[in-house]
Amino acid sequence: MCPALFDLGEAHKVVLLSVTEGDDKPLKYPDMFAAADLVLISKIDLLPHVQFDVARCLASARLVNPTLTALTLSAHSGAGMDDWLGWLAAARVPTSARPPTPTPAPAPAR
Repeated sequence: MCPALFDLGEAHKVVLLSVTEGDDKPLKYPDMFAAADLVLISKIDLLPHVQFDVARCLASARLVNPTLTALTLSAHSGAGMDDWLGWLAAARVPTSARPPTPTPAPAPAR
């Protein structure tokens, strides 16, 4: 079951795709990419060691979702981390703009 098919109340959907998973994932799991605002391609430091074509992956992802934003990053080298943190900061919904959290109804007396 793909969580992309359900509204979970999030402000944004982000697909995390590791280069070790393969560049075929946007066409294999189109619902996930169609619902996403951002695809985050991780482990780019491993690109010299795996068969992953970033351009082909992004072209496939944009067939499914033409407005998809994409970032690449490596936790190992730090490449792309500033872009990722910047995206998070820009996408953050201020607490004052969030709908109030409903107060749970009290449990019925026994």
